[in-house]
Amino acid sequence: MQAGEIKERIEAALPQAQVEVEDFTGGGDHFRARVISPAFAGKSRIERHRLIYAIFGAEIGGPIHALSLQTLAPGELPSERQQPAGAGGAGASR
Repeated sequence: MQAGEIKERIEAALPQAQVEVEDFTGGGDHFRARVISPAFAGKSRIERHRLIYAIFGAEIGGPIHALSLQTLAPGELPSERQQPAGAGGAGASR
């Protein structure tokens, strides 16, 4: 399976979603996906992941051996993205 196919299937199931998918081992069976969708608003992390896993059914654990998910509703950002530019970390001036 290709990362592009996974992306297309998620986008088809969640039409307003912003989806990024990466094959993080290069072997076509271990993927990492970041999905931002209004469908996730008010849902727990488990409910969000179940929505994604339901898209693939039995392919999870088969052709898709691993699918690591980051699922967000619009307006939610991971803490590392909320830090203003130049606020420290690698490459910051001293």
